[in-house]
Amino acid sequence: MSKIISLANQKGGVGKTTTSINLSAALASQGKRVLLIDADPQANSSSGLGVEIRELDNTIYECLVNGVDPHTAIVPTKTKNLYLLPSHIDLVGAEIEMLNMEHRELLLKNMLLPIREEFDYILIDCSPSLGLITVNALTASDSVIIPVQCEFFALEGIAKLLNTIKIIKSKLNPSLKIEGFLLTMFDNRLRLSNQVYEEVKRHFGDLVFNTVIARNVRLSEAPSHGLSVLDYDPQSKGAQNYGALAKELIARNK
Repeated sequence: MSKIISLANQKGGVGKTTTSINLSAALASQGKRVLLIDADPQANSSSGLGVEIRELDNTIYECLVNGVDPHTAIVPTKTKNLYLLPSHIDLVGAEIEMLNMEHRELLLKNMLLPIREEFDYILIDCSPSLGLITVNALTASDSVIIPVQCEFFALEGIAKLLNTIKIIKSKLNPSLKIEGFLLTMFDNRLRLSNQVYEEVKRHFGDLVFNTVIARNVRLSEAPSHGLSVLDYDPQSKGAQNYGALAKELIARNK
């Protein structure tokens, strides 16, 4: 049974793309067949996995707007078992083009129906906004992972995202669940990091992943080499954290 998970937070810089790339790679390293969908016009997941976007005929844009078969856009990555549906800057204009389309909130869901069972996990890297493409991603998903940065304004904006999730559950996708809140950029030497962890835990209890993602230089370096941190430096703290997160996610879904 395949599972579709969005990674969403309209606040930028919370480690969403870093988590999308590295959790996908960690799940793939556990023998799972994984598709990462880059639904962000910045296309950082695509470049971070070493995909040369300019050389591609089709991306998620063509699939959503022109109804192109996603099989023609999915590309293998350097990581075994991990495939990518890349993004493109053209996706910026897709929301406007999609506005007049019938069932515009269901375009991504319908696009994924024929390919869903080819993968164990489909992860969607959402853009840092709550626009139509993010609505499409949440409508197509079984659950959502919300990365939360360990900083002073960590919980700011989460209420807005939770409200969006509530609206989507009531109108478009009743079965959408919160998979979990993931604490990122954690530094246990800082009192603030520990305070944020305690606050998020107090608010959301068991919905908070046990695994936290520590600040790690290797995590920052890996995308410039077009690699996940697990391929770039398997011994690094970042690789260990995402390995642990993948195991926790698999255990939650048994």
